[in-house]
Amino acid sequence: MFFRVAAASQMQATYARKTFPCFDEPAMKAVFYVTIIHDRNTVALSNGREIDTKDAVIEGFPVRVTAFERTERMSTYLLAFIVCDFVNIQSTPNSRLLVRIWARRKAIDDRQGDYALNVTGPILQFYERYYNVAYPLSKSDQIALPDFNPGAMENWGLVTYRETALLYDPFLSSTGNKQRVTAIISHELAHMWFGNLVTMKWWNDLWLNEGFASYVEYLGADFAEPTWNIKDQIVLYDVHKVFAVDALASSHPLSRREDEVNDSAQITEMFNTISYSKGAAVLRMLSEFLTEPVFTKGLSSYLNTFAFKNTVYTDLWDHLQQAVENTPDIHIPDTVHSIMNHWTLQMGFPVVTIDTRTGSVTQNHFLLDPDSVVDRPSQFNYTWFVPIKWMKTEVEQEQYWLLHKTDINSEMRVSGEEWLLANINVSGYFRVNYDPSNWERLLSLLDTNHKALSVMNRAQIIDDAFNLARAKIINTTLALKTTKYLSKERDYIPWQTALRNLNFYILMFDRSEVYGSLQAYLKKQIQPLFEHFKTITANWTKIPAEHTDQYNQINAIGMACSMGVQGCRELIKSWYRQWMENPHHNPIHPNLKSTVYCSAIAFGGVEEWDFAWMMFKNATLASEASRLRAAMSCTKIPWLLNRYLEYTVDPTKIRKQDTTSTIQYVAQNVVGMPLAWNFVRERWGYIFQQYGKSSFSFSNLISGITERFSSEFELQELKKFKEDNLYLGFGSATGTLEQAIETTTANYKWLKENKAQVLAWLTEEAA
Repeated sequence: MFFRVAAASQMQATYARKTFPCFDEPAMKAVFYVTIIHDRNTVALSNGREIDTKDAVIEGFPVRVTAFERTERMSTYLLAFIVCDFVNIQSTPNSRLLVRIWARRKAIDDRQGDYALNVTGPILQFYERYYNVAYPLSKSDQIALPDFNPGAMENWGLVTYRETALLYDPFLSSTGNKQRVTAIISHELAHMWFGNLVTMKWWNDLWLNEGFASYVEYLGADFAEPTWNIKDQIVLYDVHKVFAVDALASSHPLSRREDEVNDSAQITEMFNTISYSKGAAVLRMLSEFLTEPVFTKGLSSYLNTFAFKNTVYTDLWDHLQQAVENTPDIHIPDTVHSIMNHWTLQMGFPVVTIDTRTGSVTQNHFLLDPDSVVDRPSQFNYTWFVPIKWMKTEVEQEQYWLLHKTDINSEMRVSGEEWLLANINVSGYFRVNYDPSNWERLLSLLDTNHKALSVMNRAQIIDDAFNLARAKIINTTLALKTTKYLSKERDYIPWQTALRNLNFYILMFDRSEVYGSLQAYLKKQIQPLFEHFKTITANWTKIPAEHTDQYNQINAIGMACSMGVQGCRELIKSWYRQWMENPHHNPIHPNLKSTVYCSAIAFGGVEEWDFAWMMFKNATLASEASRLRAAMSCTKIPWLLNRYLEYTVDPTKIRKQDTTSTIQYVAQNVVGMPLAWNFVRERWGYIFQQYGKSSFSFSNLISGITERFSSEFELQELKKFKEDNLYLGFGSATGTLEQAIETTTANYKWLKENKAQVLAWLTEEAA
């Protein structure tokens, strides 16, 4: 086999100091003059454009010397050097800007860089208008690296990506791959201004960088692909996702004190769901209550004032406050500082309870385990300034601010058949609970006319109910009742939310006697969706026209197969068998490949697994290799799973960047979970040395392996694992381990209290 070598730097967070002597802190900005000496058969890239290339001989070696234009004043963590034999495609969206996409020659020849090139120019132009600040560099290089541990990195002028995050094959990639590429490009380009032009002073304010990019990536992607309705998906992928973490007593505030973030492991730990997703959710809420014109006016003033400098988060509040004061018709109940400090300086979020009989409105700190002890003090005593957008029987009302623990709002009383819904389109970062009669009216509405509510609010009702039930605020059967209408639901966002919440039930019960009844109930609910897609795709021969329908078709097939819907397994097996018989012609549509591969390998044996391994080794498209890698973890044969786990620590078989996620995939499989747990415990020393000190993805390993943990025995095992390895440490997974112990405790208690009730309800409903 012939190997080529590509060398790429990754300076974030604290690696510039390993490259050259420097004050490696974000506030120590400098101008860099870069010259790279490299092999004549390679190209060199850095942040600036190449201004001079000449051949030379140094100590008898023929070399090439490439000099680059000086950089703008910037932080050390954004510097980048790459030497490779890649090629590029390019465009010039305007006379002063060069845009290039770099990748392996075969990837470029196969047109895998075309899509990224097509969306980069428009997204950059969108941000120039949104920020009202011109893109400050002369070029924008983006490069796809075959082996790159972070998903992507926003080096100024030279953004690095995993191949799956930048390359899209028009024939072999799925709609999901395409959306991932758009969203990640949009996220990284958002940083060119917010993060690179204006940079946080120290890593304790990382949330502002990453939360901001995680919010506006939806705006940039929506501009590039306006038919996708991608902005709605922030509720699924950020708001609901971070609620799960921020409802734990071991959560932390968005803004930490400087003295809490000192060494490189603590810095890396800041790159977590709170910084990215809670940051995005809170900034979206801020933009909603200020209105986007006021928000962008403040933002533009902030970026122009602090260009090429460093800030702390209060600087942004100052500029947003000025924008509010210069807009006469915007009224907020206090200063931007005062409102936002409640959301950024204390952890967690409120559950707002509305009693529609009395108009009483209260807020409480929402905790998934109400018995857990919060030992982190809060200067605001865990109360928030809560902006509530609400409606009463289809009529939107004026925004209401809940400023105290309790309040009375007589407008929120309802009578007769009227219903009330708060947090329209989930624009606020809080959960909502109601009195029992209003819950019943909302359930009745879902049953008779679910389209009276937006897809985001249908999803919200399900997600709030399931989580309120886990926190013992409402009855578990009330949460389960929110899924009864699903047999009529055809939209993706409510279905995806329901499946995510029901997945908790699957994880809790797939090793117990409850699972049979759960399967029977879910089969009944998913069957109409499966039949719907069978009809609109003319018996699976076409792909649905709508973007999110394509995602929901995947849900329909995946769930129908695992719940035993008639005809689903046969369909999957026949597609996979056709491919095995003719490996050069894959009949499976790219959108359905992940689901079909996983299901076929789960229902199959050694032959199906070995075929996938062969196709994985021969794959030339990174996203195809990624799908196969995940699917091989779906087998139910223990020795195959154990062999696969051994492969993960052999870099000739599984790339080092993919080790931790592959172990996670095995752990998601009910058969693989104990095998992965034993594997990690046995090899903790090696795994920690290789990946744990400062890898961003490392914390996912702990959360992934422990997500099914729900017994007293598993809790003790987890605590013992912590004790046994204290001498080594847990690096960037330290906080995640605490969260895993807390979550396991909550799961154990929940199961003890709810198992009998859930079994009785499911048995009756599945009949």
